[in-house]
Amino acid sequence: MTIKVVRGNPTPEELAAALTVVRARAAATEAEPSTPDRPRDAWSDPSRIATHHMPHPGPASWTRTYWPS
Repeated sequence: MTIKVVRGNPTPEELAAALTVVRARAAATEAEPSTPDRPRDAWSDPSRIATHHMPHPGPASWTRTYWPS
């Protein structure tokens, strides 16, 4: 891996800090396990809970907010 400073004049400490971050990030991406995407379980599907659509509220819907059902 070659890293080149294009602009600026970093101190050796700043350059070492930048390289540490780059190397840590590269090591983290290499160490990530590649798990295959599993299908979601049926119990976590939101469409299972919402079996019917609720109507959109109308202009006077606030008057019916506390009516008993």
